[in-house]
Amino acid sequence: MVLHWKWLVAICLSLSFTICLAAEPQVIFSKKKIRLAGKILTVEIAETEEQHERGLMFREKLHPNEGMLFVFADQQTRSFWMKNTIINLSIGYFDKDRKLVDIQEMKAVTSIIQQDLPAYPSKAPAMYALEMSEGWFQKNKVKLGTSFQLL
Repeated sequence: MVLHWKWLVAICLSLSFTICLAAEPQVIFSKKKIRLAGKILTVEIAETEEQHERGLMFREKLHPNEGMLFVFADQQTRSFWMKNTIINLSIGYFDKDRKLVDIQEMKAVTSIIQQDLPAYPSKAPAMYALEMSEGWFQKNKVKLGTSFQLL
């Protein structure tokens, strides 16, 4: 059997992704509920450096009202990237008062070996960042200035 080189590369990338995923140490996140724009969301909480670094890497999907809330010790300009993230995401940046100051759409990587990853810096200082499925903020008509509450 003769394999076309593109198929061979695809198989190798798929296998190396699986191997990378298996080799990654497990990072545990607690879950909490928040209220945002009348919706109750279940979010994984990322508050340690290790949790911040892992984020939603290697996830294949997010359920409609689930996401990840990044909590930082202070308010400053934040910047996220999509290293090893294989699903498109929306990110909302919130200030120290939990008020939405910026929303951006972040594109998934095209390969786990991709090196030229774009950065998604907040347009204003932020203390929290909420990653949700692509287009979530727009679909739910969440506007700048909207606040979230921890439940």
